[in-house]
Amino acid sequence: MCARSKRLVGASACKLREAVDSSVTTSSVHPTDEKFADSPSTSPPPLPMDAAIAFTSARNPSPTRFSSSASPSSRHPQRLCVFGPWRGRERRLRALRPKSQVQPPGATAADASHHDVVVVGAGIVGLAIARHLLLHTPFSVAVADAAVPCSGATGAGQGYIWMSHRKPGSDMWELAMRSKQLWEELAAEVDGQGGGGARERLGWMRTGSLLVGRTSEELATLQERTNALSQAGIHAEFLSASTLHSLEPALSVGKDGGALFLPQDCQIDAFQAVSLIEKTNNSYSSEGRYMELYNDPAMSLIRSEVTGAVEAVQTSSNILYGRKAIVIASGAWTRSLLHSFLEPALTLDIPVKPRKGHLLVVEKFDKVKLNHALMEVGYVDHQVAKSSSTHMASESSEDEHGALSISMTATLDTKGNLVLGSSREFKGFSREVDKSVVKCIWERAGEFFPAMKNVPLDIDQNTQIRIGHRPYMPDGKPVIGFIPDLPNVLIATGHEGNGLTLALGTAEMVSDMILGNPGKVDYSPFAIKHRFSG
Repeated sequence: MCARSKRLVGASACKLREAVDSSVTTSSVHPTDEKFADSPSTSPPPLPMDAAIAFTSARNPSPTRFSSSASPSSRHPQRLCVFGPWRGRERRLRALRPKSQVQPPGATAADASHHDVVVVGAGIVGLAIARHLLLHTPFSVAVADAAVPCSGATGAGQGYIWMSHRKPGSDMWELAMRSKQLWEELAAEVDGQGGGGARERLGWMRTGSLLVGRTSEELATLQERTNALSQAGIHAEFLSASTLHSLEPALSVGKDGGALFLPQDCQIDAFQAVSLIEKTNNSYSSEGRYMELYNDPAMSLIRSEVTGAVEAVQTSSNILYGRKAIVIASGAWTRSLLHSFLEPALTLDIPVKPRKGHLLVVEKFDKVKLNHALMEVGYVDHQVAKSSSTHMASESSEDEHGALSISMTATLDTKGNLVLGSSREFKGFSREVDKSVVKCIWERAGEFFPAMKNVPLDIDQNTQIRIGHRPYMPDGKPVIGFIPDLPNVLIATGHEGNGLTLALGTAEMVSDMILGNPGKVDYSPFAIKHRFSG
């Protein structure tokens, strides 16, 4: 039986954490360079950079349906290789087409299924949208993804549920506040269920956040932020260098340093959060209200010949009809999909693009003890931290030339591992580990934690390196809303490094849009209309 025709039934996809950790989300330090030769007689010409690249990290992916009632023997992780999406197997995805032209390879009537909402993308945003619809509406939902959950930006996130780096009154403020409230409510609900509570099942920890600075200019910024947050009703404290040292003895910011402290900020574990959400979603499978199709890339949208409305998504092996809406929540791949999905006459171009990041997880590291989660203030506005160990360009230069940006972020996960970031660079969809970037992250952290300065980093021992592609938007705001002229197709993308934080608020917003409700958060800052061409 060919790989494409196999139907594998398994448990929740984040039970694939071991496979994802060792091969996709957590890249090995010696990623393979193997490339597959395309057949010159059958392969189409490559697409332009953003539009070409496909949508999976799985090699020869088989569509995988997951069921919460899977047998134990079917729960073996499916091992994935570290390749860029469809690397070496570039193909043109079919555009928006009338139903009469639709014939998926090997498709049968049994491969078509009908749902109220179809979600393309199984990152934290897509899965959260499905969850909210299942919990708060009578709708049925199908989720399709070319890979598996936590194999993109979600699995490489540091898990911040923070307000310290938000600006009251900004376009993002209301959405961030609402989303944090929803995470708090979910954590309280999980705590009430017992069984280890939110810490065990979400990786939920109220660590508090420290936004730290080392210069007088940075301290002025932190004091201003403290005042603004306090006026907005957030418990915020400005800490001098001496007070900060009493909270974090391992941290050194110099005599001119200090921090903004928000004791109510939290962090979660992306894998545990996604696993919990999937468990909730799969509980509706027995009612016929939920279906997951993984390793099954979206190929095209199908249009009704009668009304002209988009009514289905064609994947590599299935047709998923969506009576109410189709939601594209595919992160950094959204632009590629839209270029492939939409007719040439449509000029919509949403400029989301992948912003690669490395995250370093150091196991059994006892040289630094953290009491809170930390971030240097240079991270906040995508400023570039200056480092003696590497040349750093300005942000405008980074946008133009793809230069490397490093800012210190540091947390401990629920297992006590030290998690260090953060890098930013525009490298397309490359998943290769760059050891020089990892070295810069380590050295940047050493500038804040003196105990690390003389400790050599051996990335072959007790380390994980996670690679993710943040869905970057030039204006810094996600895109959430209906596509003009395609009123039943929504976009939810462009959250960059805020996907985990904003997921639940975005899910609520998308659900309200589908229902036609006014919503609890103003939609207009995130709308497509009047913001992009088209």
